[in-house]
Order: sequence, then C-alpha cells, then structure tokens
Amino acid sequence: QLRLVESGGGLVQAGASLRLSCEASGRTFSNYYMGWFRQAPGKEREFVATITWSGGNTHYVDSVKGRFTISRDNAKNTVYLQMNSLKPEDTAVYYCAADRDIIKTSAEVWGQGTLVTVSS
Repeated sequence: QLRLVESGGGLVQAGASLRLSCEASGRTFSNYYMGWFRQAPGKEREFVATITWSGGNTHYVDSVKGRFTISRDNAKNTVYLQMNSLKPEDTAVYYCAADRDIIKTSAEVWGQGTLVTVSS
C-alpha cells in the first residue's frame, strides 16, 4: 500500500508563495502518476495538477496555470506543488494523490491533506 504524507501548508497573504510537499512510502513511487487536488470550504474537491511517472508531462486546471508548478523527485519519493501569486480563492485543503493510471477526477491513493489559507 502506497502511503502519502503532505506538508507545507499554512497561512499566507495574497500574492505570496508556498511550496507543498508530499512524501510517498510503501510502494515504488516512480510507478505512479501523482497529482494534487483541493477542497475549499463548502465546495467539492477539484483537480489541481498532475504529473506523469517521469515528470515529463504535467497538466493543470485553468485557474492555476501560470501560477502553480507540479514537480517530482523520484529519488526522494516526493512530489511538490509550488504555488506562486496566491489568491484568496486558492484557500482550501490540498490533497496529494497517486494512481497507477492517468489522474483526472480521482485517484487510488490519497494523503491526509494540508490546509492552505490565503488572506486578502
């Protein structure tokens, strides 16, 4: 069973940056597509970004394109989400996700989430 642990959330002002990390253990990390989702208060969970096994391809929801960057370090079993120019509407619990197939709207394995709060 692959296990995921997120870190890096916090409270920041609009315009600031944060980097989320997600460390995996228990299975071969490089076999998995990785992704980030988020769930804002009172809203459904939404896809944010995904990255392929090698890190060669990424995909983002339109609302974060140009501001967020997903990356991975297979040697460290870690996936990152660099978030720049944060906006109050980015406030949410961010979840790391993993799947042996392409990630679109859901995934096989989930982390526990890390809260990001962006004040105006």
